[in-house]
Amino acid sequence: MSFFRPHSSKYSSWLFIATGLSFATIIGTSAIAAAKDTAKHPPPIPSAAIIDKVFVDKSERRLQLLSGDKVIKSYHIALGGNPIGHKQQEGDQRTPIGSYTLDYKNEKSQYYRSMHVSYPNTVDKANAKSRGVSPGGAIMIHGQKNGFGALAMLNQQRDWTAGCMAVTNDEMDEIMAAVKVGTAIEIVE
Repeated sequence: MSFFRPHSSKYSSWLFIATGLSFATIIGTSAIAAAKDTAKHPPPIPSAAIIDKVFVDKSERRLQLLSGDKVIKSYHIALGGNPIGHKQQEGDQRTPIGSYTLDYKNEKSQYYRSMHVSYPNTVDKANAKSRGVSPGGAIMIHGQKNGFGALAMLNQQRDWTAGCMAVTNDEMDEIMAAVKVGTAIEIVE
């Protein structure tokens, strides 16, 4: 039982070894996490880049910021729970397909920052009216639901929006800084 005696040299040696191993584990784990963190955060958008189009491929779950024909940045997105096909009506959990405009920014959203897509256009409204339904609206590019930003890595693995395009909060900050109101957005299947 000399191991438990505070003045035992054996106790001091074991305590020193255990402390050293714990410290090495913490430092090693932190270094690995930092390396992974660096790999997860690609370089920022160059300040000279002018984003003139946003391109969304629903089947790839990919949103791209373009300058001319060059892809400046690409993001993984989450869509609505029923993502296949063009948005037909309010509540169908679909993202529209077609050419629209990002017509305003919203800093006071239920989600972490957002940019509004100009859906529904006149054709969308006419199609919904012919079926006797509301076309819906409030289609946005947005971050995570307020208060749930820490769950982004989990949330972004599934389709969880009501028809919007969701990114992480950090990505939303980057998009809001780079994309001006009035920028074209093209959404394809």
